[in-house]
Amino acid sequence: MGLDRQKLEAALQTGRNNPYLRFSLHLFETVCSTNQILWDLLAQGAEPGCVVLATQQTAGRGQWGRQWMSSTGGLYLSVAIANGNKAAENPTAFCLPKLYATNSYQLTLAIAWGIAQQLRSCGVPVLIKWPNDLVLASRKLGGILTQTKVQQGQITQAVIGVGINWINPVPETGINLEMWQANQHTKAISCLEMLISTVLIGIESGIQCLFEQGVNILISRYLELLMNMGEKVYINNTVGAVIGVTNTGELRVRMETSELKSVKTPEIYLQPGTISLGYCHSSELIKQEL
Repeated sequence: MGLDRQKLEAALQTGRNNPYLRFSLHLFETVCSTNQILWDLLAQGAEPGCVVLATQQTAGRGQWGRQWMSSTGGLYLSVAIANGNKAAENPTAFCLPKLYATNSYQLTLAIAWGIAQQLRSCGVPVLIKWPNDLVLASRKLGGILTQTKVQQGQITQAVIGVGINWINPVPETGINLEMWQANQHTKAISCLEMLISTVLIGIESGIQCLFEQGVNILISRYLELLMNMGEKVYINNTVGAVIGVTNTGELRVRMETSELKSVKTPEIYLQPGTISLGYCHSSELIKQEL
């Protein structure tokens, strides 16, 4: 299944009133990993704003090195960005303001919110599962992987990978967009090119929110779409509830009692990767030992 460049460019032009980013599209059928191809292109001199697109990956990766099933028919893309120093070298480059490595998760949160919000504006009621999964009808629709290069504590380059299930087969906990749309009265996303355009515009709007309106506004919007709010978790024999996310991406959990040997306050912060919330209802308990 080939991608139609003209159709994609037309969809992008129609959907963007005031372009914030400058995209350079590189379309492929099958790649090992869109992130890896993009890093290779950057090493060969590609500019920030470079986008690699494919409908299949043979060696895709998710967060924390997990394998990402990337069957034919899905959407797999990566976008390159650089820090503000690049702007002096090339005023047309897609650049970040200064962002410290300790705040790298802000990029992931921004993009998760931006894509979810853009899909919702098209009639697809996507929610976010902390920190970076896109969820539809209580099943995983897609995910985000952010990779960075750091120098002197600051991010100098970032590659943001996004995978979305379109018509590809998915596991029991997953859903593809065409599967969901088959049960709807109208088809919100008519083709793969429209989905790509929607995702790229979402990436654009998320980054724009972070760097123009600030992380506090971004987090407040992110929490509005977070499916885990109020979800019960069981940590070190004590029940707590998810109450939010910090500005650096940690999960905020309020414990029902402060009588924990290692915790002096009833609120604790969990780093991404230290707890898996799964795809469950808030009434179910997620157990985790810290």
